[in-house]
Amino acid sequence: MAAPRVAVVGAGLIGLSTALRIAEVNPSCCSITLLSEQFSPNTTSDVAAGMLIPHTYPGTPIHVQKQWFKETFTYLFAISNSDEASEAGIHLVSGWQIFKNPSEAEVPFWSDIVLGFRPMSAAELQKFPQHSHGQAFTTLKCDCPPYLLWLEKRLKANGVQIHTRKVTDLWELHREYDIVVNCVGIGARQLVGDQQLFPIRGQVLKVHAPWVKNFIRDGDGLTYIYPGIDSVTLGGTREKESWCLSPDPGTTKDIFDRCCSLEPSLQRAQDIRVKVGLRPSRSCVRLQREVLSQGGAKLLVVHNYGHGSGGFSVHRGTAEEAAHLVGECIAVLQGSSSKAKL
Repeated sequence: MAAPRVAVVGAGLIGLSTALRIAEVNPSCCSITLLSEQFSPNTTSDVAAGMLIPHTYPGTPIHVQKQWFKETFTYLFAISNSDEASEAGIHLVSGWQIFKNPSEAEVPFWSDIVLGFRPMSAAELQKFPQHSHGQAFTTLKCDCPPYLLWLEKRLKANGVQIHTRKVTDLWELHREYDIVVNCVGIGARQLVGDQQLFPIRGQVLKVHAPWVKNFIRDGDGLTYIYPGIDSVTLGGTREKESWCLSPDPGTTKDIFDRCCSLEPSLQRAQDIRVKVGLRPSRSCVRLQREVLSQGGAKLLVVHNYGHGSGGFSVHRGTAEEAAHLVGECIAVLQGSSSKAKL
């Protein structure tokens, strides 16, 4: 048969990285097209801080989450040590995760993947008199939109076609494509009727404060200061079930005040821009195959969405798993595997 035609729907971080991994894993086995109504800088991923500090998914085994994070960290660490680091917007950043109560300062499952993880010293904690415990480590940060634009460039180099198109029903693609990969994020609630998916509104500030070199993350990460190459991201909010994309001035002041209490020098920050995004959240990332059928016709679908606030930390790992599922679909279509029946 002719090479299977694969459509990846969604051009945020998950869609771009998934399409790229499919192209890398199956370079001559299929043709790949990326379809999306929105591209950078108009995606939810463009609002994200891009820090590799994992969020925990209650419905996913910890060893799976750790593998996703390890694959992502290893992939980005290699880029950070290459001549493409600047273009891709990937760099190492060191800093502190601080806690007011010792019971919060448990060693996280990812502590042996980031670099130099250790308890903070007494001298370091003097910088944060309201906090009694803390952890110091070095991790990676992806700046957006540079990273998304770099991914688009890599897609084109790998022969992936990119088209602007609004998809309102996956079935509308069944005559043009053999396999559809659903990476639409919060849009999956309407596109595939996933009622387990809900938005968590995030409002952040992007400020010019080039003297801030270290990240600071307070407790569970509601308040944070994440320095990037060209701006510092200050956060944030976690407003469950809020669909509002308009910035709230009161929230802006609250975020700024909270961050200044941790790093007083931010009072001198310039060029304050406010961004709002809706994190596509559910108890676990939806990573699975599905067969849609109507009137005897079938469409193979792979879902990869629902990463919430942890997308950057696990995107390469989940893209790897999604690419494997697409490979299983290709094997089914080509009749070359009796083990991958749907």
